[in-house]
Amino acid sequence: MISDRPAEVEDRAVPGHWEGDLIIGSTASKSAIGTLVERTSGYVMLLHLAEDHTARTVAAAMITAMNTLPEQLRRSTTWDQGAEMSRHQEITMATGMPIYFCEPHSPWQRGSNENTNGLLRQYFPKSTDLSFHGPGILENVAAELNRRPRKRHGYRTPAEVLAELISNPVN
Repeated sequence: MISDRPAEVEDRAVPGHWEGDLIIGSTASKSAIGTLVERTSGYVMLLHLAEDHTARTVAAAMITAMNTLPEQLRRSTTWDQGAEMSRHQEITMATGMPIYFCEPHSPWQRGSNENTNGLLRQYFPKSTDLSFHGPGILENVAAELNRRPRKRHGYRTPAEVLAELISNPVN
């Protein structure tokens, strides 16, 4: 549970802690996009969930995405209690990242991710078929958000902050 998370996650001082969720498309399409936000930088990664958002599909997409990152950026993930995370132990084993779960009905416990999901709805409106958006489109949208200057970073971008974190690792 989120109450078991290390204190370092809360203050955003140590990079490599992520928040994740799904944005769900239309009921008819059963489509979704996985969203991951690094808490220190605000860097966004989007998971292409081509045909469904089952636990197997989400686990495979998360493992692939997280294993592209340097080890110092793979410390933990916080997610809600959706069924799509029932393979969380498989994800932890494959990435080395423990997964913490929010309290039920408490989306504010993943505030960075909820904010990002709101921004993503500008690109992916509710009740639309999200399966239409392939990996290339998702990469372009994530890149656009990662190049958006943020006041909390002195108007540097999440991409700039992440690049600095990678070049100056904290162990």
